[in-house]
Amino acid sequence: MITVALAKGALLQDSISRFAKAGLDFSSLLEPGNRQLMVPSVCGKAKALLVRNADVAVYVAYGQAQLGIVGYDVLSEQDMPVANLLDLEFGHCRMSVAVRENSGYKRASNLPPHCRVASKFTNCAKTYFEKIDLPVELVHLTGSVELGPLTGMAEAIVDLVATGRTLKENGLIEIEQLFHSTARLIGNPLSLRLDNGYLQEIIEAIQLQNISHNSAN
Repeated sequence: MITVALAKGALLQDSISRFAKAGLDFSSLLEPGNRQLMVPSVCGKAKALLVRNADVAVYVAYGQAQLGIVGYDVLSEQDMPVANLLDLEFGHCRMSVAVRENSGYKRASNLPPHCRVASKFTNCAKTYFEKIDLPVELVHLTGSVELGPLTGMAEAIVDLVATGRTLKENGLIEIEQLFHSTARLIGNPLSLRLDNGYLQEIIEAIQLQNISHNSAN
């Protein structure tokens, strides 16, 4: 029996759909009132762990799950030893630098050296600002990073943006995009090497869904 790590929240429904089409039905996780964190597939050949988005790669890296679905933003931030197998092409969002609309900054390079930048994704932010050779002080926040510029604690933020509505409602604008993020199928490297063929069957079935979707479009 294999174990799959699935993230709570925005990616869950599409993740379950992809595995269901590959023969592993974990739809019980979507039932109203479900409180189970570990459920078997309908076919009984696998089980799913329902975890926080940030924990998916951890379970896969340590081998408690052989496969998982997680956002590329999390993979980039954590840099865990997992195999990035497929871009699943859903869960679209972008990692962006944003500032107050009235700040006057048009590009990230316009920010003053050694200014404060608030983010939940400080590793991604660090890599980006080093790339553009701009020294900044990174402030790690776990909640609403939009408050950083609003309170004057930070000149800018680095955060995930989907529609941009939250930024707009708080008087912030995007001035730079670090990268585009989508859901990724990841695997445990050792499990993949020891696979007797079953994991590869699942991976190929999910890959075929990508091909069919792209052909239809």
